[in-house]
Amino acid sequence: MEIVRGTAAFPGIAIGEARYYYQAENSEEKNLDASAQLALLSRARDRLEKELLETKTEENQERLWEEQEILHSSAFFKALEDMICSEKVHATYALAVTEREMEEAFGGLETPFIKKRLQAMNRVSERLLFILEELTRKTSFLVRPGIVVAEALTPAQMISLEKENLLALVTRVGSEVAHSSIMAKSLNVPVLADVDVKSEWNGKLVIVDGYTGNVYIDPDAETWKEYEIRRKCEFLEKEALLCLKDEEDVTLDGKQVGIYANIGSLDDLDSVKYYGAAGIGLIRSEFQYLGRENYPGEEELFEGYRNVAEAMEGKLAIIRTVDLGADKQSEYMKIPPEINPIMGNRGIRFCLDHREILKSQLSAIYRAGAYGRLAVMYPMITSLEEIDELRLLEEEVKAELRERKLPFCDDMETGIMIETPAAVMISRELAQRVDFLSLGTNDLTQYTLAMDRQNPNLKDKYLDHHPAILRMIELVILQGHKEGCKVMICGELASDITLTEKFLKMGIDALSVVPACILPVRKVLRSVKISERR
Repeated sequence: MEIVRGTAAFPGIAIGEARYYYQAENSEEKNLDASAQLALLSRARDRLEKELLETKTEENQERLWEEQEILHSSAFFKALEDMICSEKVHATYALAVTEREMEEAFGGLETPFIKKRLQAMNRVSERLLFILEELTRKTSFLVRPGIVVAEALTPAQMISLEKENLLALVTRVGSEVAHSSIMAKSLNVPVLADVDVKSEWNGKLVIVDGYTGNVYIDPDAETWKEYEIRRKCEFLEKEALLCLKDEEDVTLDGKQVGIYANIGSLDDLDSVKYYGAAGIGLIRSEFQYLGRENYPGEEELFEGYRNVAEAMEGKLAIIRTVDLGADKQSEYMKIPPEINPIMGNRGIRFCLDHREILKSQLSAIYRAGAYGRLAVMYPMITSLEEIDELRLLEEEVKAELRERKLPFCDDMETGIMIETPAAVMISRELAQRVDFLSLGTNDLTQYTLAMDRQNPNLKDKYLDHHPAILRMIELVILQGHKEGCKVMICGELASDITLTEKFLKMGIDALSVVPACILPVRKVLRSVKISERR
């Protein structure tokens, strides 16, 4: 038995087969069926060629011709095929290594022809990798229940997982507030980060302890038996909490404070209702944009939002407009690389630069609002000018809907995320222009502390309970209430039951947490008396 320790990011106990997530140059899995990998490569090549032909225009025909030349290059693909056959490796690994070797061999040459050829090769390789990973995930990953072990996972990769078979998530890179961890929490599975993962664990029986941060590889009979007992006890504890799912969110002295749910996909709707949420405080709409090959159309978005509105049966559901950029992007978006993407063109900045994307989403949200109680919320707001620009855009969208004679909600509640110190400092002015403020404590913490929340070197220095963060939260509540604006917390701190009483005494109006945390937070809320405030 091998025991490896990491950082517990979400509690729980899981026992199952480890499934190592091989990707690109880390996909060093060997002794694979070479013929199957060659067939996979051929499928990806054929699909890319079809996509190139379908997107050909007069303006891009030279660029596409260069890419087709690479696709038909016998030298490039012979190198790939030779590596797959001789080393019996995954096609993604062969592609990543061959591309790197070509770059090293010819990258120093200044010949214009060679430089253009290399650029075309890089474009083709990137798109082939995307297609290969998608084909691989669809056919061979998590076909049965398992514990995903990975170096790191992007939000797009998390979305591609077969969620019904995910027992736990274990990563080397990440943290409690990494996007992949947040998405795994919404599925109510244990999450560990900062684990020295190994590809050799693939296929082995492992135990994940989301309380201590331990991973047991090939556990002995005694350890296995102990954790089977602990898992049953954990199940009974969770069952005992279910008696609270129909209870009110009210303190001992009668203060109503709504406990809402954060969800990352429509698959989470059943959990929202199962745990008795007051509504949905945050729908992360990125799930509709990631893990696909093009932007979703208005009709597709509308159908999704209408399903939410109808499923919630009159309860509030807040849809955050898409927060793309940084680590939330797909290849088709062609977002230019940035030196520091966390501080880059993301959230509302990206959407205001790509107005048609935002207009399409707003049209869908307003239309779906005719079928239930929806609200719209904008991420990463830092200025009053952004609000003014959004107001004009909203009126433009509504005018177009009237012209199209489509039913829609004309008086939808509007809110914004408070995620930066800048937004905190002007929160009173912002509150004058919206119906509610929602504190995104994950980003607020990293921007206030000037620490990347996903940087493993900072895990012992990253303090989400920092006094500055708590004072900012209290300031926003105070300033929002001065303008008659409701204030909620929808970041990870909302589910921290050691802070629940403090937030209640600050005067918070609502807390929005992953569905699995609703009942533990409700239990604390119903035991607190807050009539004597500071």
